[in-house]
Amino acid sequence: MTRPLPDGLVQAAIGWSIRLDYNEPSERDRQAFERWLQADPLHGLAWQRVSGLKGFEAELRGLPPGLARAALQTAQDLRARERAAGRRTAVKLLSGAGLAVATAWLAREQGLWQRLLADASTGIGEQRSLSLADGSTVMLNTDSAISIDFDGDSRLIQLRRGEILVNTGPDSEAVARSGGKRPFWVLTPFGRIQALGTRFTARLGDGHARISVQEAAVVLHPADGGGAGIVSEGESCQLMKGGMQPAEPQGFTADGWAEGVIAGRNIRLGDLLSELERYRPGRIVCDPDVAGLRVSGLFHVKDTDRALQFLAQTQPVRIGYRTRWWVTVGPG
Repeated sequence: MTRPLPDGLVQAAIGWSIRLDYNEPSERDRQAFERWLQADPLHGLAWQRVSGLKGFEAELRGLPPGLARAALQTAQDLRARERAAGRRTAVKLLSGAGLAVATAWLAREQGLWQRLLADASTGIGEQRSLSLADGSTVMLNTDSAISIDFDGDSRLIQLRRGEILVNTGPDSEAVARSGGKRPFWVLTPFGRIQALGTRFTARLGDGHARISVQEAAVVLHPADGGGAGIVSEGESCQLMKGGMQPAEPQGFTADGWAEGVIAGRNIRLGDLLSELERYRPGRIVCDPDVAGLRVSGLFHVKDTDRALQFLAQTQPVRIGYRTRWWVTVGPG
């Protein structure tokens, strides 16, 4: 289980990273850091979470030192602002993060920025399952980030990036203590999702979040007001700031990725390639002449090269590798 860390510890770890990696630390600084690191096992966990996230350290090392230092400092400040402002305004603060930093690099590299602010995250092609204290499980899909905030009144997951699968738990400890479950919320930039004892996926897109319910139901609350709406088992909906609407069918199961596959029938080839692209670094470029082809099957997200080879063998297409990170799919 990944345990949420006190916000102050994460801020302290970010502060040490700024001090040690992007300045010129003295021997006294290094000794003070070692004392801090050894003082509590949670200090080591916080340091690992800040400096050891998959892909995170390498991305920061690629920045000019001044910009890397500014990115870390801004993340530290924003975490403090989120905590002070409370959960209700967290999304508004997050949406203003780009303004706070105001650099072209941070506009491009939102994944790194969001992982800085998260309690748990995944890199491209990585998936991760978390068991929470209330008996719930949350699975993060590729390139995703969440924050976790459970207190005496509610259970809250903030989806900062990507996609999650939620199975809500019985919250037995709260029931034993107070006689009732705490409400379970997922917070997105487009509104809130209230789980009604359920299993569902939530995925952030451009201008909306796609919610698909596999069991029971959820209630959607758009960020800018308007009426709440219920999404029931078997239904999918787009949640936008100003409202909601039924989601267009996508041709594959919403939660198949949790089993490691894109599974469906009559999937548009262009849509399938866009999905496969999420699980590998770089680009898959689809020629418009073949984008409308229809394919069916199970395509394993852990081996996207194999999935591409299968398409070349079964469809009238040709797969070209300009580099490992630039793949083209065109007429065969």
